[in-house]
Amino acid sequence: MNITVGIVTISDRASQGEYDDLGGPALRQAAEGYGWDIVAEALVPDELEAIQTTVRSFSSQGCGLILTTGGTGIAPRDVTPEAIRGIMRVEVPGFGELMRMKSAETVPNAILSRGLAAVVDSSLVVTLPGKPAGAVECLGHVRGALDHAVKLAQRQPTSC
Repeated sequence: MNITVGIVTISDRASQGEYDDLGGPALRQAAEGYGWDIVAEALVPDELEAIQTTVRSFSSQGCGLILTTGGTGIAPRDVTPEAIRGIMRVEVPGFGELMRMKSAETVPNAILSRGLAAVVDSSLVVTLPGKPAGAVECLGHVRGALDHAVKLAQRQPTSC
C-alpha cells in the first residue's frame, strides 16, 4: 500500500529558529525508506491549537498517516497527546503501549513517553518522541500495523 504522509515537528525552540529541526527530516528519511509519499510537512510550537489545526489540515489534504515528533513527554509544555485527544474519533492504545515497551528495553526513560495513535478525521495520527533516533525507532516498532490501520482510518476495504 502506498501511504501518503504528513510530518509535524512540535517544538517551541525549533519553531522560533533557536535550533534546527532534526526530528522532521529524520522521519522524512525513514518514511521515504518505506516507500511512502510525504505530501505535507510543518514545524509548529507546543500549542494545542497549532497542533490541532495542522493535523486537521494535513488530514483534509489527504494524508492517510500523520506522524508527529515532539511534545510527548511530561514537561509542562508537552501537550501533543492532549491536542490529539481533543480532536480524535478514537484512540488506538496498542501503538503507544508497544512503542513504550520496546523502547524501554534499551532506554529506561522511555516509560515517560506519552506517545499514542488515534484516528483524526480520515487519518491515522502517530505521536512520536522528539529525539530523532527515538522517533524513527518507535515508528519502526509499529510499522507492521500501519498499512492496515491507515486503510481503516480512511474507511477503505481491508483483507481482514
